[in-house]
Amino acid sequence: MTQGPLTTEAGAPVADNQNSETAGAGGPMLIQDQALLEKLAHFNRERIPERIVHARGAGAYGTFTLTRDVSQWTRARFLSEVGKQTETFLRFSTVAGNLGSADAVRDPRGFALKFYTEDGNYDLVGNNTPVFFIKDAIKFPDFIHTQKRDPYTGSQEADNVWDFWGLSPESTHQVTWLFGDRGIPATLRHMNGYGSHTYQWNNEAGEVFWVKYHFKTDQGIKNLTTDEANRLSGVDPDSHQRDLREAIERGEFPSWTVQVQIMPEADAATYRFNPFDLTKVWPHADYPPIEIGRLELNRNPENIFAEVEQSIFSPAHFVPGIGPSPDKMLQGRLFAYGDAHRYRVGINADHLPVNRPHATEARTNSRDGYLYDGRHNGTKNYEPNSFGGPFQSDRPLWQPTPVSGSTGHHEAPSHAEDNDFVQAGNLYRQLTEDEKGRLVDNLAQFIAKVSRADIAERAVDNFRQADGDFGKRLESAVQALRG
Repeated sequence: MTQGPLTTEAGAPVADNQNSETAGAGGPMLIQDQALLEKLAHFNRERIPERIVHARGAGAYGTFTLTRDVSQWTRARFLSEVGKQTETFLRFSTVAGNLGSADAVRDPRGFALKFYTEDGNYDLVGNNTPVFFIKDAIKFPDFIHTQKRDPYTGSQEADNVWDFWGLSPESTHQVTWLFGDRGIPATLRHMNGYGSHTYQWNNEAGEVFWVKYHFKTDQGIKNLTTDEANRLSGVDPDSHQRDLREAIERGEFPSWTVQVQIMPEADAATYRFNPFDLTKVWPHADYPPIEIGRLELNRNPENIFAEVEQSIFSPAHFVPGIGPSPDKMLQGRLFAYGDAHRYRVGINADHLPVNRPHATEARTNSRDGYLYDGRHNGTKNYEPNSFGGPFQSDRPLWQPTPVSGSTGHHEAPSHAEDNDFVQAGNLYRQLTEDEKGRLVDNLAQFIAKVSRADIAERAVDNFRQADGDFGKRLESAVQALRG
């Protein structure tokens, strides 16, 4: 069905979209050809800055359905009634690669989920791993610099990666995870997702619980070996994005079983691990996962740029009954994500259809700025006012967290089993012999590229401290490759 004549952005018809206006048949082009100038000027500005991290992404809309009553732990209304459904948008991504990189690479996958709730949007910004490389946000820019292109060579350098990881032993757990079989998912549908951080839930009585989210794929876990991924990246660099889109088009809607681990507030101070350390998990024997719902993706975006590239997520987007924890990585992200989006997409990015609330209306006094759409008309832009404007609520979203002590640059409080290696060792010892062999080989292939022996030795030593057998096998494999 035809849409009518082609027009300029102002709505005027374009008489000739094949030939620019010129001074005579062979003469120079004229600046009065506004259709030409508008077209070229828009083309020059069609791309916004890509994300510093998580640039390469795919997304889809879906539905979260609550399957268990959780009101004893949280007063969040979208979690208030068994069977209740909430619209969602999920963006998957790699971390280190740029927008044009391949999908099938060894890298964590972002798992950013937006719930369009009746109390506003709730963003759960996690990964496909339950832990991360570092535990304090002040180290994040340095970490990412090691994963990106070197300022001198223009390439990712093994020296930079392993120098940082070797000097940051808290990364040992995540690196063990990343270089194991799950480091390269076969598709986005065949991997788990995790909230990764610890969050606060609070109920109607004001009781506080600490919670971790798990999204277990209903399609089963499938991974690629390094060789399989290298071949696929050359043949089909868009493999993950294509698979997700085509599965939804076929009606094979991917889904995840949603689970939570719940810790009473009082347990945190004496738990054997720091429960707010992003490099640690809560062993399931201590806090068994509880199934609470199902997430299904069932609708593809109509326009990738408008709905995936311009989508924004922030862990600071909470709703009543859910809030932050003292996790130092999470605390830094509460600021950094919103600030990144204000720079990258613009101050009014929240007004875009993919980002604005779908089940309620945003009522703020923020006005003007780049791409402001005038939605507030002539209403007052201050509070309090006596003209019927929005007013503050009488209850905060989350419960206060007790604090004590002096300000300063503090390490996290010590817990009984808090060291940087114990959980990496536990993970290694859970693997089969075949899985251990692939893990050691993947690590050795990368460490062997390091130019300095001291950097390689320090890297190996971290894994030796996690498990003696792990370190011994890795040392032998690296020596064999380095000659």
